[in-house]
Amino acid sequence: MALKVFDLQCENQHVFEGWFKSLENFEQQQEQKLLSCPVCHSVVVHKMLSAPRLNLRHTKESSATQVPTSSASSSTAPAAGGADVAAMQAEVMRQVRNLFSQADNVGANFAEEARKIHNGEVEERSIRGSATVEECVELAEEGIAVLPIPDYLDDDRLQ
Repeated sequence: MALKVFDLQCENQHVFEGWFKSLENFEQQQEQKLLSCPVCHSVVVHKMLSAPRLNLRHTKESSATQVPTSSASSSTAPAAGGADVAAMQAEVMRQVRNLFSQADNVGANFAEEARKIHNGEVEERSIRGSATVEECVELAEEGIAVLPIPDYLDDDRLQ
């Protein structure tokens, strides 16, 4: 039996593969909340748009008439297994969360504190907090690099 391989994405933007008997099988599992992200375990999972991969190796035509693809699956290098990818994503997320948990949460004073650090008025350290879009633009114009943090990395949700 041929399996359908779908690219899936959870609500936290983690991308992973799912193998199903059919589209109906995927939809049934999705409705029953049987699917979950291997990184964050979210059950809000959606099938991503993807182009079909045509396996033309079984045809009797010469390789000169085969359609070249840019898909990573057409590479001759072995691809990492789904479990390996999930383990790597989980480790990266663990390390990122660790970095964020160690950053000083300055709350709504983020822009002011970032300026103080940039100007050498206070000790340099990792900070996190909240800022308006306008404040982020002003910081960037002043040469102060900031990085938006997705909600799911928020300190209160790490526990």
